Amino acid sequence: MGALLLCVWERKRGFKAMNGKKTSTLANGLIWFGAGVSIAEILTGTLIAPLGFQRGIAAILLGHLIGGLMMYLVGLIGGLTGKSAMETVKLSFGRQGALWFSSLNVIQLVGWTAVMLISASAAAGSIYQLGGPAGGNALWCLLIGALVVVWILFGIRNLSKVNTVTMSALFILTLILSVVVLRGNTGSAMGGDVLSFGAAVELSAAMPISWLPLISDYTRTAKHPRTATAVSAGVYFLVSCWMYIIGMGAALLTGESDVAVILLQAGLGVAGLLIVVFSTVTTTFLDTYSAGVSAQSISAKFKEKPAALVICLVGTLLAILAPIERFESFLYLIGSVFAPMTAILLADYYILRQDRSGRNFDKLNFVLWLIGFVIYRLFLRLDTLIGNTLPVILLVIVLCLITNKWIRKNAHAGSDF
Repeated sequence: MGALLLCVWERKRGFKAMNGKKTSTLANGLIWFGAGVSIAEILTGTLIAPLGFQRGIAAILLGHLIGGLMMYLVGLIGGLTGKSAMETVKLSFGRQGALWFSSLNVIQLVGWTAVMLISASAAAGSIYQLGGPAGGNALWCLLIGALVVVWILFGIRNLSKVNTVTMSALFILTLILSVVVLRGNTGSAMGGDVLSFGAAVELSAAMPISWLPLISDYTRTAKHPRTATAVSAGVYFLVSCWMYIIGMGAALLTGESDVAVILLQAGLGVAGLLIVVFSTVTTTFLDTYSAGVSAQSISAKFKEKPAALVICLVGTLLAILAPIERFESFLYLIGSVFAPMTAILLADYYILRQDRSGRNFDKLNFVLWLIGFVIYRLFLRLDTLIGNTLPVILLVIVLCLITNKWIRKNAHAGSDF
């Protein structure tokens, strides 16, 4: 949806974010408005329903505050340096180290494409069957994947009229769904699996954390980096919290965690189908675009648009052939990879003021990342009121400061250690 909003603004003002020119603060904010309007956000919100409405809102706000702060700090690095997300990783891990994380980012974006298509096709198939129960979801995956390909091939500016109508429809339909959910909510907890407050905080932080490897792809072109990054993170915080609350509230209202059932019980049949399909298309477009940017960081032989098309194709095939059943596990896996990477980048850029991009491979930071990865996985077994992401990031930052003082100080100045 952010792509749609950006199209309208660009047409009026002549900004071209994707073509190397500086973008306005509003343009950056609109991108992240749309990134937050997503079926995945609503789906994750339904998982928090066991906490009840008031405690659920508190967990959603706290988790997004943690993740939103990380988004701002990481995005600002891209804005101030003019580097893409994976290019900024070179500042801490060197040239070869950045290739590792670029590869992981492409893989996670393939996964995100598949997850988005799986969740959307399941919801769309429940609302309107295509090809019977056996093949309906596969057909919806192909249809939605094909629409993403259209967005990639023609670009948002060549679909301006369709984009304007779609943008307006999505915004209005989401407002209607919000009113239905908030009016009918009783605030009582939904029965089912037990969920701790800390686990709900982590589920809330996981979604903004998943955007950390992407945000600098957009803030790097900002005309006013500090303001644009703050607006980007702030807008995403508000909209993503909104989607989570819709999902949680709808689950509490209907007693269902199935997004399709929720939409149907809210009286949104065809309208619900439009929300599912087009919110998935516009959000997945951002995933595939950033995958193209990351692929170009791996090798100059890769071009953004062809790489984005390949990512879309692979993600669609994965959605059809190997459905991902544990959505929350996928979110936790992303956090365990990119939270410690972010911690090291923040420590190097903001505290130590170190630029290791001239190195081939920074071995010490890679070891610290592995330690952070293990720590995150271990923290998943613990239950803290503030979740796992913030404690892990703080621990890894402390480790960075200690190793910089005691190990790097005694290492040879020219070594990669």
